[in-house]
Amino acid sequence: MTSDTHPPMRSFGRIKSRPIKPRQAALMDSLLPQIRCPQASFEPLTLQPDAAQVWMEIGFGGGEHMAAQAARAPETLILGAEPFQNGVASALRHIDEQGLANLRLHDGDVRDLMGRMPDACLDRVFILFPDPWPKARHNKRRLVQAELIEDLARLMKTGGRLRFATDWADYADWTLERFLASPHFSWTAEGADDWRVPPADHITTRYEEKRLGDCAPVFLDFVRA
Repeated sequence: MTSDTHPPMRSFGRIKSRPIKPRQAALMDSLLPQIRCPQASFEPLTLQPDAAQVWMEIGFGGGEHMAAQAARAPETLILGAEPFQNGVASALRHIDEQGLANLRLHDGDVRDLMGRMPDACLDRVFILFPDPWPKARHNKRRLVQAELIEDLARLMKTGGRLRFATDWADYADWTLERFLASPHFSWTAEGADDWRVPPADHITTRYEEKRLGDCAPVFLDFVRA
């Protein structure tokens, strides 16, 4: 178990909850090394020089949303970061089954990945249903912190879009407060439906359908100023 003396954002630790299925384990050995993000500094477009845009999904869970977005936009390079090994294994299955060639994965702490990327390289970022850490004493472990927002501001192009989604009301408030406090992002909402109704390009996952939070899903879209 991670104690409070360890770095925050416990969910970034490389963890596994149950044995990985044999087929997925085989993909961890064969496919993952082929599509893993470089371990040193890199320019994302070197991974797919003909990419029209570069997107990143932070904490892709089982990879359903990420894979579906990649299938919809084959001209876009999508970087995915997820420390949970079972999620990485699941994502590899989606990638293999759909024959997706425009995905690159980082199976670890997204902060390590972001630190190796150049300024203004991302057109879009997704942060969907991250661990809410609902107890007040654990809030410091939440992914969305002022430091992360600063890092995202460095990496995103002017006009780049960021979507955050959660089904925990307090986390929605927490995130909105921190993004509004940043001079680098603007909230795009003009009416209640803009955060209550799933965006037209949103892809609902099995996790989202479980409704494990305390409110209906909230969708917050921001633009890099």
